[in-house]
Amino acid sequence: MQEHIISALWIAGAYLVGGIPFGFIIGKMRGVDVRTVGSKNIGATNVFRTVGKKWGLIAFAFDVLKGLLPTLAAKCWAVEPWMPLAVGVTCVVGHMLTPYMKFKGGKGVATAFGMLIGLVPALVGVAFALFVLVFALSNYISLGSCSAAAFLAVSVWFPILGARGYNDLPQCILVTLIALFVIWKHRSNIVRLLNGTENKIYFFGSKKV
Repeated sequence: MQEHIISALWIAGAYLVGGIPFGFIIGKMRGVDVRTVGSKNIGATNVFRTVGKKWGLIAFAFDVLKGLLPTLAAKCWAVEPWMPLAVGVTCVVGHMLTPYMKFKGGKGVATAFGMLIGLVPALVGVAFALFVLVFALSNYISLGSCSAAAFLAVSVWFPILGARGYNDLPQCILVTLIALFVIWKHRSNIVRLLNGTENKIYFFGSKKV
């Protein structure tokens, strides 16, 4: 019974930490309610677009850390071997469905990135490189995010770069589900990409004319 209580506390704590809306907090500190501007999303991308590059990067870093640190803590101190994965996934769910914002949150990319650094760092390193490449070539953060998520959804099933493949079926299933959920959260972006109306973000300076 005590083990079940401890496990429940780990999960509850992960959900509450993952739900901290850093993008919203940073926006409010700068006098901007990110829920009313841009894409109206509280994630780092909208902060980047509407508050400023520096503040978007800070929001991104905090969102990564709230997925990474609880996952690493569970790897170090949780007894059950499945707890790091469960804690990481719960952090991502907390970000997407934050209890502090009436269960309306971000799209989960940065927090999932942090979780996966803790679980399969080499694999997520390749996914991040893919994100950077796609973003650099297209100037679409949403396209880079979906590309990286799709890569993880497939590659986690194969025993490469630290992934255990079918030898760790729960990890494969949950990572795939969370990656697909990230893509699903980008469904409006995908529609705009197909229609040619998605907003581009130029990391270095503005669009040249």
